[in-house]
Amino acid sequence: MDWLGIAISLVKIVVVFSALMGGVSVMTWVERRVSAIIQYRWGPNRVGPWGLLQPIADGIKFIQKEDIVPASAHKPFYIAAPALAVATALSAFSVIPFGSEIQVFGRTVKLVILDMDGGILWGFAATALGVYALVLAGWASRNKFSLIGGLRSSAQMISYELPLALSIASVVLMAGTLRPTEIVAQQAGWFFHWNIFKGVPLLGFILFTVAGYAETNRVPFDLPEAEGELVAGYHTEYSGMRFAAFFMAEYVNMMTSSALGITLWLGGWQLGFPVPLTGVPLVILQVLAFVGKLAFFQFLFVWIRWTLPRFRYDQLMDLGWKGLLPVSLANLALNGLLVALGLNVAR
Repeated sequence: MDWLGIAISLVKIVVVFSALMGGVSVMTWVERRVSAIIQYRWGPNRVGPWGLLQPIADGIKFIQKEDIVPASAHKPFYIAAPALAVATALSAFSVIPFGSEIQVFGRTVKLVILDMDGGILWGFAATALGVYALVLAGWASRNKFSLIGGLRSSAQMISYELPLALSIASVVLMAGTLRPTEIVAQQAGWFFHWNIFKGVPLLGFILFTVAGYAETNRVPFDLPEAEGELVAGYHTEYSGMRFAAFFMAEYVNMMTSSALGITLWLGGWQLGFPVPLTGVPLVILQVLAFVGKLAFFQFLFVWIRWTLPRFRYDQLMDLGWKGLLPVSLANLALNGLLVALGLNVAR
């Protein structure tokens, strides 16, 4: 790469990561506001109009909080765990295309940080590595509740990583590529060209969504935290900005999981209908379409959290191993049969 290419890559990294951090701030407000509406109360309404400045107040509070490190903690791992959680969450988003391409100084620039053949594998691996941060936090805290939360997180990841991977494999089998930009390009045109309308995709999408909720440790799968049983789970001993880092990682993981599902099944940045626009106006509309789809799934995360109760731990394991895994295997086999018979219209 020349200096211009490096500069363009750095700009994309800064823009995307800044947008994700901005999304985290917005989601903290949305989480509290939607929960308040569901519970028929006001929610944040003091700091700024409609409480919109509450995330800024929260950030200032976290910065001012004392950073307490337990005397018995394993300090290197205790300190590294929150940073690892945020780093893996951010790196997973780097392969997600959020628009088509633009011209910059006569050079075609794709609106994705990392456009690579094995992009799906990169994103999948980065999200899977995030569980190490939770296990490290639980073990390094030297707290029995934190340790149980970390162990629960690792067991939950193993249980739901398999159906998640198999649901993704069914789309990759149909598309014939692991490059996210190519998968999105194959879904161009009208919305019925999206992968969710091809083969037996709805089942795979449901499997991915359920497993994605478990991967992000959200209700009804938040057993690693389980406030009623484990105080706060793996981050019980954390305070200040390290405590905030785990919440930042959780919301970024929510956005990454949603963006991956949108890319694989819902056309990514594709509009789903033709528009009489070209150039920069079209690209802006595509980016807004991607953001709109992403916002819908973030709202869905919040809605489900404040609607469904938490599973018991044995129910969580039974659903993963006895429910989702056999169904995901059947879904992959059925899609493979359709591809082999030439009955799949994905290509």
